Amino acid sequence: MAIDEQLISELSPEFQQQLAGVLACSPYLQEQLERTPEWLGDLADTSTYTEGELIQKIATEIAIIEDEATLMHRVRKIRHRETVRIAWRDLSRMAELTEVMRDVSDLADALVGSVLDWWHERLCLKFGVPHSRDGIPQRLLVLGMGKLGGHELNFSSDIDLIFAFPESGVTDGRKQLDNQTFFTRLGQKLINTLGQMTGDGFAYRVDMRLRPFGEVGALALSFDAMEHYYQSHGREWERYAMIKARIMAGDQQQGQALMQRLRPFVYRRYLDYGAVEQLRDMKLMINREAKRRGKKQDVKLGQGGIREIEFTAQVFQLMRGGRE
Repeated sequence: MAIDEQLISELSPEFQQQLAGVLACSPYLQEQLERTPEWLGDLADTSTYTEGELIQKIATEIAIIEDEATLMHRVRKIRHRETVRIAWRDLSRMAELTEVMRDVSDLADALVGSVLDWWHERLCLKFGVPHSRDGIPQRLLVLGMGKLGGHELNFSSDIDLIFAFPESGVTDGRKQLDNQTFFTRLGQKLINTLGQMTGDGFAYRVDMRLRPFGEVGALALSFDAMEHYYQSHGREWERYAMIKARIMAGDQQQGQALMQRLRPFVYRRYLDYGAVEQLRDMKLMINREAKRRGKKQDVKLGQGGIREIEFTAQVFQLMRGGRE
């Protein structure tokens, strides 16, 4: 299969030359443009998104969808369409690295937030709106972790997420659910919509293992339960993981309240020189695992690799973050 030659012939000679060079670098772009050649016209006239433009564009597209099958299809098409656009601007040297990284992360934010809102509305129609015991409406918060949390996502990254909600309570519908059950179902819908493999592929592989108690833990926890976990059971590596955590979907004001409650776990009030020793132990463990898996020269895990650079920066954040 090849891209429609008639379509290509209608484009400028300069664009045709640029297209040949870019496609030689990316089989993914070749495949996507063969499937959806009408995107070629958009690439010929692409420009930088203004701040928030990509997120608003996708939110508008998702909001008008009426059924789950269409949602599954559109989410994947949007993911491919915008990834093609970002990769095109990157490989054709139209975009700086900062723009590329911003757009890759904004795309994930936009799809997570829009799909979350879509499913929240439909579950509320079925079970009622979740409220706290004081009658305050509740929304699920999504924490982006790792590369996503740090706005460092690459084109093929998994997305690491944690789900939280402000308070316990119940929904106000005829079929009542407690808040944890409601938000667990909402989280499952989000994960399935993004991660299920279909004829259109998947949008994102969703990794929930960074949540409290990992794979055996509840999918969504209240703020009180999260704070108790980190203060009573939190492990040293989870302090490092929380450095990059950010609220990527849900009520930002509630999200900041949660982050303030978790801050004492991440950043000690004193100069935490013990973080150096703990980091050394973690790095030795990673080195042993890298050697066992034959990754001693790995650019991420090997000596002098990305992980060592990250740890060097993060140890100073943990040491002084509670004081500065």
